[in-house]
Amino acid sequence: EFTDPMSWFTQIVTYQKLAVWLMFLEVVGLAGAFGPLCGHFAPMLGNIRYWVRPGTIRMAPWGRRLPGTGGDERTVGDVLLYLVVLASLLYPLIVSAVPVTAVPDGTDPQELIPAYTFIPILIAMPLMGLRDKVIFLAARSEQYLPIFLWSAILGAVALSDGATSSDFVNLVIVFKVIIVVVWVGAGVSKFGQHFLMVIPPMISNSPGQPYAVKKAHYRDAPNDIRPSRIAWFMAHVAGTAVEIVVPLVLLFVANSVVALIAAIIIVGFHLFITSTFPLAVPLEWNVFFGFIAIVLWGGVSGGFDAATYSIWHFQNAWILVPVFALALVGPVIGNLRPDLISFLPSMRQYAGNWASAVWAMRPGIEERLNELPLVENQVDQLQRMALTPYTRDEADVTQQKAVGWRSMHSQGRGVLSALFEHLDDIEDRTLREGEFMCNTIVGWNFGDGHMHDERLIASIQKRLDLKPGDLVVAYCESQATPWKYDTPQHYRVIDAALGVVERGTWQVADCVKEQPWLPNGPIPLDVRWTAPGFVRRSTLTSSADGTAVR
Repeated sequence: EFTDPMSWFTQIVTYQKLAVWLMFLEVVGLAGAFGPLCGHFAPMLGNIRYWVRPGTIRMAPWGRRLPGTGGDERTVGDVLLYLVVLASLLYPLIVSAVPVTAVPDGTDPQELIPAYTFIPILIAMPLMGLRDKVIFLAARSEQYLPIFLWSAILGAVALSDGATSSDFVNLVIVFKVIIVVVWVGAGVSKFGQHFLMVIPPMISNSPGQPYAVKKAHYRDAPNDIRPSRIAWFMAHVAGTAVEIVVPLVLLFVANSVVALIAAIIIVGFHLFITSTFPLAVPLEWNVFFGFIAIVLWGGVSGGFDAATYSIWHFQNAWILVPVFALALVGPVIGNLRPDLISFLPSMRQYAGNWASAVWAMRPGIEERLNELPLVENQVDQLQRMALTPYTRDEADVTQQKAVGWRSMHSQGRGVLSALFEHLDDIEDRTLREGEFMCNTIVGWNFGDGHMHDERLIASIQKRLDLKPGDLVVAYCESQATPWKYDTPQHYRVIDAALGVVERGTWQVADCVKEQPWLPNGPIPLDVRWTAPGFVRRSTLTSSADGTAVR
């Protein structure tokens, strides 16, 4: 009952409805990617403003290979399909829940959203994703579609005539498996050298942390702002270890007291993340996961006791094979071949190992971005904020903070090194964080560098016809198998007018040992390919008359 909050902790339908609501809010733009932290200043809403307007840029994942998905311009058909997605998410919320006929003794009477109401979104969202992967990822489909899928399959069994209490137990256990895979996948992704770099700026951004605590996360701030031993402990013990070990305890324990203690630890874990307000953090997602930990494992009277709803009591254990297989495909592929899959289904949430980019633009090019459909660059947005308008310089400094934030992380030092190696006029250029720029152009981003790689740059070039050197982007892919410290990280340099002009690698160890401002110069780059005839601008010299020559 909506008017009885305590009943939320004992009703599995709460889990279903919250998942539907959160996907709806995400795909509209009122959740994780809303507001200034994601580069939406005035207005603060992206997503739906772009996706209901024909002519805006869309990004098909396999447009060159899959017939019917090619091109990069949103059509009326794409808009209609997006509206179908919204309607299909509202459908399960407006249909009355159905009583479950058989539940175990000690469990309160239960209801489920009718299984058939999930079918429209299970069809519409994948179709939408084939036309525009941005919308598919913005909906956090990797988080919520598995819940909908098994609600449709096992929920139908639990609601069928002749269903037993074991059928309902099976559904609850699968819900537990889904959320545990998310936790453990995110924990495993934090292996390696990247995540340690995440913690200090994350703590620094927290309004609730005293200055002394923030400073303690650096070795010798402001002279040496590499992570301290306290940061190491927070990253690898309070972070990675907790995110892997505690969920595994929750999944396999059959003791209600132990499950309750583990659930409380998880709640504290999510509350801490929420308190730091990291960039683009899905605060509502953290609240959801903390709340659901209490629902599924809290042992609330009349709820889902760990002894009864234990994975060891799953009937027809073979069903768990496709459950685990579907849940693990994203993390496994994403860690082995990060170039093939977004960091979101890879479960690399805030792991520091991201595909990233920094854009370097000649004077006037940032303003030209306003010629793109529905785009207004963030410097202009900041200057026209209603209550607190910024000056031009204040707006520019605010944008530079995003580049500074990127340099605090391992990949930022790499992409900035690539730009310094390539551009002899970098001091005269406008540098912008690629994720922020992407937000203004496609309406959404959540740390996925794949959305602003050479494909987006090509879409911009098609519309603006820039000259060689006008827009140069240093881009890096996530490091594959980060638990192997000698695995190189791949980068490429993109010129909007020329395409990819250089590919190479760097060692992550070289990034993490340097200060963010690169006092010793760019980190070493191993150039593995250069476009025929291309020469870096930084390798050009001046002739007697001042013109650049090779």
